[in-house]
Amino acid sequence: MPYTLVVNGTERRLDTPADESLLSVLRNHLELTGTKYGCGEGQCGACTVLLEGKPVRSCRTPVSLALGKKITTIEGLEQNGRLHPVQEAFLSVEAFQCAYCTSGMIMSAVALLEANPKPSEEDIARRMEGNVCRCGTYSRIVAAIQQAASRKGVTR
Repeated sequence: MPYTLVVNGTERRLDTPADESLLSVLRNHLELTGTKYGCGEGQCGACTVLLEGKPVRSCRTPVSLALGKKITTIEGLEQNGRLHPVQEAFLSVEAFQCAYCTSGMIMSAVALLEANPKPSEEDIARRMEGNVCRCGTYSRIVAAIQQAASRKGVTR
């Protein structure tokens, strides 16, 4: 049965099974490939997107749970040709090596800063612990989040 999703501010009409993962719908049907498939079990965070502003693991979220809710992917953070401040900070401090985890890290960091605009290093570590970076760039990821938090207008 056809349904409509609101992805990055745009209504998208689809006809996929209701139990198909949100990740699969985003990547395979909407061609939004910035969200990555990592472990497939919701443990690594590579597939993190925002659902109503909250970070969710799209690999474990059936698309039926996203109906009628605002979905934001890494592609939706850029506005009018400008990267989101968190994206800019990740680039500025080179908070990635292979970059496979980066979109999930950024999405979790955006949600963190929406909830807590001035997080401590401990707050960052606690909120980001569900995102795995196999390259081990955690200190640069924390630095990027701190840099983004120090900028005015982190949230829009």
